[in-house]
Amino acid sequence: MSGTVQAKQMFHWPVRVYWEDTDAGGIVFYANYLKFFERARTEWLRSLGIGQRRLREGSGGMFVVVQTDVRYHRAARLDDALQVTACLSELRPASMTILQQTLLESEHTSTAPAELLCDGSIRIGWVDAATLKPAKIPKNILEVLEQ
Repeated sequence: MSGTVQAKQMFHWPVRVYWEDTDAGGIVFYANYLKFFERARTEWLRSLGIGQRRLREGSGGMFVVVQTDVRYHRAARLDDALQVTACLSELRPASMTILQQTLLESEHTSTAPAELLCDGSIRIGWVDAATLKPAKIPKNILEVLEQ
């Protein structure tokens, strides 16, 4: 498979904002959204049966971030309950693009829509773990991602 992937079900990962996530103003430090995105991508892969340590040990390769495009809409604050999403949008032989969002859960009702705080497009490339040179994603991993 190459190119754009048809919209698939979005993966959601819950995150709570702790002191360590905030700056002196009590809002989430901008770079921490990338950490939230990383955790959600890792858990998304794990939900597909792709554990990153096992993947590296078994294949000799690993995924690395090669490009990010992130837009900040509103700040998250201490104790906020967030949902961080991941959705595969493009799959190529040696890379994939994942669309991600950080959403603020409503405190008032579970039926209220979540508020978009941050969204981004993250391109992940496959590299040989020993040399860090680009390589093709193993066929068995591509097959799982294509489902």
